[in-house]
Amino acid sequence: MKPLKLVISAFGSYAGKEMIDFGKIGQGIFLITGDTGAGKTTIFDAVSFALYGDLSGAGRDSTMMRSQYAGEGEETYIELTFSEKNDIYIIRRSPLYYRMSKRKNKNGENTLIQSSAKASLFLPDGTEYPGNIRDINRKIQEITGVDREQFSQIAMLAQGSFSRLLSGRTEDRGII
Repeated sequence: MKPLKLVISAFGSYAGKEMIDFGKIGQGIFLITGDTGAGKTTIFDAVSFALYGDLSGAGRDSTMMRSQYAGEGEETYIELTFSEKNDIYIIRRSPLYYRMSKRKNKNGENTLIQSSAKASLFLPDGTEYPGNIRDINRKIQEITGVDREQFSQIAMLAQGSFSRLLSGRTEDRGII
């Protein structure tokens, strides 16, 4: 799986809409680097969430990923365009989150309403894959050939693991 374009909207530390064009990078592997708190993990979370409906690491809950800085009208979603075996797919996913209502209630106040989790998968021929979130999750795993845990191990080498990978024993490197 090769990411081509990632759109992040009101997700994690990103209040508005941000787009990363991985297609400009070309061939090979690439490194996402930056200062602590710069949003690197949020990028991995966004890719993992788009593909699998779950975040890249343990201890974080996808229902809490709406940016606390997002404007009331901002929709929270991730859209990932990726290629697999020269086919291009687009997955768009929104977590369950709460937002202010657009209309006032009978007391003239806006209320907190729930926005349901959603997922849409567009196939190489441009058609939308039929089915619910569970069906889409299965199809993504079929397309990529890996589950979320395997993807996280392949795509993201956590801080501190890189030096262990370089200097570790052969058996330890296999585990890492």
